[in-house]
Amino acid sequence: MRVRRRISDADVSKAPTGIAGLDVVTMGGLPRAQVTLIEGGPGTGKTVLALQSVVHAARELGESGIFVAFEESAARIVANASRFGWDLPGLQQKKLFFLNAQPGFDLVQSGSFDLGGLLAALDARIAKLGAQRVVFDAIDVVLALLDDPAAERRELYRLRDWIAVRGVTAIITSKESANAAVQQRGEFLQFMTDCAIRLEHAVVQGVSQRSLRVTKYRGSDFHANAAPYVIGASGLDVAAVTAGLATKSAVTDERVSTGVLRLDAMLGGGLFRGAAILVTGTPGTAKTTLCGAFAQAACERGEPTLFVSFDSTADEVIRNLTSVAIRLRRFIDTPRRPGLLQVFYQPALEGSAETHLLHIQELARRQRTRCLVIDPLSALGSFTDGNRSQNVAKRLLIWAKQQGITLFCSSLLANGAVESESSPLHVSTVADTWLHLSYVARNGERNRCLSIIKSRGTAHSNQVRELLLSEQGVTLADSYTAGGEVLLGTLRWEREQAEAAARQEAARTEQLAHLNLVTEEAELSSHLTALSRKLDAKRVELKLLKSQEIARRDTAIDDRSGRHSRRASDVPSRKGKRSVVK
Repeated sequence: MRVRRRISDADVSKAPTGIAGLDVVTMGGLPRAQVTLIEGGPGTGKTVLALQSVVHAARELGESGIFVAFEESAARIVANASRFGWDLPGLQQKKLFFLNAQPGFDLVQSGSFDLGGLLAALDARIAKLGAQRVVFDAIDVVLALLDDPAAERRELYRLRDWIAVRGVTAIITSKESANAAVQQRGEFLQFMTDCAIRLEHAVVQGVSQRSLRVTKYRGSDFHANAAPYVIGASGLDVAAVTAGLATKSAVTDERVSTGVLRLDAMLGGGLFRGAAILVTGTPGTAKTTLCGAFAQAACERGEPTLFVSFDSTADEVIRNLTSVAIRLRRFIDTPRRPGLLQVFYQPALEGSAETHLLHIQELARRQRTRCLVIDPLSALGSFTDGNRSQNVAKRLLIWAKQQGITLFCSSLLANGAVESESSPLHVSTVADTWLHLSYVARNGERNRCLSIIKSRGTAHSNQVRELLLSEQGVTLADSYTAGGEVLLGTLRWEREQAEAAARQEAARTEQLAHLNLVTEEAELSSHLTALSRKLDAKRVELKLLKSQEIARRDTAIDDRSGRHSRRASDVPSRKGKRSVVK
């Protein structure tokens, strides 16, 4: 048998667990060729974590492993893990060996015993498999048989030395208990091991919440804060609070539509791609409607979109939005045609905020989501401690940015007090764009209004606009003021009708005045024409009179000359003088 060199505390290398969040918390994984303790109460997932680690090593890293079961049989462990899709039967043939080491229920102990025989059997199996990882699951079961703290410590030292000499990466799981003897054993286990991870499971307001914390890690830095985790379809998933918070996200000037053209105009052309958008408002202010409009616009651009609802089922969301011409069913996945839209209903009371966050992230990864809608985000704080839910919500926004996902989420304001400049989960400072919806109640009616509280990186309107919902769709009314006051609803309609009637009356008055002027102009023009004709007639008459007068004068002269000729009278000279006959 080949013996690997013993590794000192100052020479710690890491063995990845394959659980991304846990590897972040431990800054690379568990200490290689050393001992890690996983302790926790019943149902915390100690066996799942240990088994998942050796399965990852066998499948992805080519490292064979041995799983020593002190409590449950190997067959039962394999059956319980079948839902995770790890293909344990396939791994058992070459890479993974289960060793049943459960004490019989009818065991009658006589004399002392030790782990020497078990470790000798493991030596043979390690040599055959070339195993590099070993799990001792529920070691507290066998240690309890010793019923002697000194004997327990002796066997634990024996086990630690055996692990160190063989250079295998070992995981020991142990249950926690309120029993004093068990607590004393747990304290010694933490002292003896190189890395210790505590799993906790609590029920807060009727909701199950799990978290893990690394309590020690010799020779390595680690994140000491508690990290939430869930046991899901693929095993244990840890949401490392510090994971990726310092990672920079891509920044782009590309714009995407909100689904409401007039709102796009108020935002200077739409939303930035990869931005986090928050819509706040009291119940009934149309937060879900804006979420639906955004989802429809994203699908029309051909972008995979995930719509997560905490309040209504998928069918209810689709049906209700149809009333305002938002038709999402055409984009839904069908057995025959993969769709662009997935609508999931997640009742808030079915899990903690961390559970929902991990589920949303898994759904988004599977779909390769580009646009994510959460309605409402404030549901994360309904059944979770305030500080934890705030952290989860902020991590969601940061994660979406890092993935380049455009996040559009609503949040309920119970009292509508946007003046506090803070949303219930206090994510308004992280959001890039904050839209606020409100009611204005006046003269027996309530009207919806929209305003932009902030929109980073873009000029945006400061107006309060009325939000109009109808069978034709969603739009915003033009800003309307009268006497320095913004009018909405019926008051606006009445004022607009009165102004329209006044404009019509003014138009009629103007038309009548115009007709009167035209008539007077025609009359004057006709009169002027008659006068002109009369003037022309008078001129002709005057000319005729002059010509008649000239004619009469000439005729008179001719007549006078003729009479003189007949009477032999003197003929007048040309100068008008009479000639004298001598």
